[in-house]
Amino acid sequence: MTSPREARKSARSLFRSCMADGKLDASRVRAVTDTLASEKPRGYLAVLQSFSRLVRLELERRHAVIESAAPLAESEMNQLRADIARTHGDDLTFDTVVRPELIGGLRVRVGSDVWDGSVRARLEALPV
Repeated sequence: MTSPREARKSARSLFRSCMADGKLDASRVRAVTDTLASEKPRGYLAVLQSFSRLVRLELERRHAVIESAAPLAESEMNQLRADIARTHGDDLTFDTVVRPELIGGLRVRVGSDVWDGSVRARLEALPV
């Protein structure tokens, strides 16, 4: 049985082999998972679990969610995307969501980073 530590080490090594020019290569990820699933080396389930976690975290790190209280104009959205891409890289994917419960302002999430400039967050931060 492979120890959890060895499984994480193997998963990190496989994950690094899936990177090409600093970006995750989907075909390499698919090849790694197919190889592990077909060959089934000792402790492959723990390796696959750790590997899938690393891939999920990398995909989340490259994805931005922009939430606003009202729909934004196309020019505002383009400027916001350019600003986010300037700080986090050009290879981001974007989702935009209208959430009226924010009351006003924006909330931007890129990976685990959250910038909350909404009116709702400011109201909740007021001392009672």
